Amino acid sequence: MTSTYSVPAEAAGQRLDAWLAAQMEGVSRERVQLLLEQEKILLAGATPRASYRLRGGETLEVIGDPVRPPLKAFAEDIPLHVVYEDESLSVIDKPAGMMVHAGAGATEAGTLVNALLHRYRTLSGTGGDLRPGIVHRLDKQTSGLIIVARNDATHARLSEMFSERALRKTYIALVHGHLKADKGTINAPIARDAVRRTRMTTRREDGARTAVSHYTVERRIASAWGKFTLVRVRIETGRTHQIRVHLASLGHPVVGDTVYGAAARLKGPEDLHLDRNFLHAAELEFAHPVTADALHLTAPLPEELSELLAKLETK
Repeated sequence: MTSTYSVPAEAAGQRLDAWLAAQMEGVSRERVQLLLEQEKILLAGATPRASYRLRGGETLEVIGDPVRPPLKAFAEDIPLHVVYEDESLSVIDKPAGMMVHAGAGATEAGTLVNALLHRYRTLSGTGGDLRPGIVHRLDKQTSGLIIVARNDATHARLSEMFSERALRKTYIALVHGHLKADKGTINAPIARDAVRRTRMTTRREDGARTAVSHYTVERRIASAWGKFTLVRVRIETGRTHQIRVHLASLGHPVVGDTVYGAAARLKGPEDLHLDRNFLHAAELEFAHPVTADALHLTAPLPEELSELLAKLETK
């Protein structure tokens, strides 16, 4: 479909991309620039520059919609904390704030995959160009241990092990309020929220998938900022946002997790702010997929979580 836009005299002197974006309903300046890059905007039969200054009286033709190039991983020299590695696999202690791989609405730069490609050059290709080596994921604002497959055979075996629940994954979380029971199991299917599509929920049956989390209270904290519980959580399944959704469903959202009901700031003698979720993948136990050797890997709490915890416990 081709749309035609006549430039009025009063538009003289304006940049083409800025003016055209204002004329096209729901279209951003960035999208106009993408249309120009793909030669889908014509002025007198040729593609002008985005910075072209209008003179008034021109006719612009816009042909179709922009097609975004597919996202692709690329090697970047980013430091990694490697907990374990051999020719088959690697286990990384991922920091909070790092995306595992690029995706919808996410930048292609600064991802774990990019850092891995710089270190290893080649990884399992099972996940495609965007997710080489990635067998499972951690949320961007969750830190801790993640397994990476360095070849296709290892990827296939690790995928089987995840399906068979043959890996033991344990997380540490700090939640608002005091959990009543010292331990418990949350067996609540999880589905995508029908309204807020970036969230998951336990309140929807349509499309819900089995999700099981076991928790054990480490300690309860009564502080000047309120009550909190430090818990260890072992998950049998690995659903999107599983621990965050399950704990929030009990009325105890993870500290820092404003998506699922946590306060943005902890009010007290001084306002405390955690620019991430207090959720850390602390332990991994599994049999090596090639050698069958028993592996028990751990990652200590990151400094920002340890510091917050210490502050809550001392005041």
